[in-house]
Amino acid sequence: MVCFLLIFSYRGMRKVKGVMFFDMQYMILVMLPALVLAGIASLMVKVTFNRYSRVRCYSGLTGAQAAERMLRTSGVFDVKVEETGGFLSDHYDPTKKVLRLSPGVYESQSLSAVGVACHEAGHALQHADQYVPLVLRTVLVPVTNISSMLAFYVVAAGFMFRPLLYVGCAMFAVAFLFSVVTLPVEWDASARAKQHLVNTGIVSPGQEIEAGRVLNAAFLTYVAGAVGSLLTLLYYLMRAGIIGGGRDRD
Repeated sequence: MVCFLLIFSYRGMRKVKGVMFFDMQYMILVMLPALVLAGIASLMVKVTFNRYSRVRCYSGLTGAQAAERMLRTSGVFDVKVEETGGFLSDHYDPTKKVLRLSPGVYESQSLSAVGVACHEAGHALQHADQYVPLVLRTVLVPVTNISSMLAFYVVAAGFMFRPLLYVGCAMFAVAFLFSVVTLPVEWDASARAKQHLVNTGIVSPGQEIEAGRVLNAAFLTYVAGAVGSLLTLLYYLMRAGIIGGGRDRD
């Protein structure tokens, strides 16, 4: 949390004639909306997950068993399902073909657990099908990691050496592109999960809507992330004078 505040505080400074000033524009246009959206999305995920974590799924399968059923009935036999630590730390690792589920998902028979587990199994099915957006996102991962670490520092240096400002904006553009590509990947994984939850008898037809609410709430976190990335990109494009006609002066 301390590191998070320091990063945003530093990002909220602007350099004018060699002096750093608090940039209220950044706080109002970028930080505040991003934090509000992320907070609302996170709250909805927790509330929805907790609500349906008390509802037992029709089949009585655990999250791990539901994921395995979805994988096997889809003809995927080379993906392992393992338990991992943390709360909602569930993810699919395409490099090792391992689906890792948090304890609250791996062992639980709730609608929340099977919904999350089958969503991650959906990513494994995407990997097996070479789903194009997933392939593109995988390609973008290393570039995005580097851009995310260096973008702000490059932009900060750009206030002294103008060409670097454009390079920094390009790095923010990569992060935004990654967040946009992530949206169809996550939506498709949830769509696959919803279909298999009913078709394989994991949930009853009546429970499909309830399980879908868990998946829809989780999807909102990715929407919030994409909006935050867009706001950041637009802000620095404006600061660089690429849009809006504005331009910082040294």
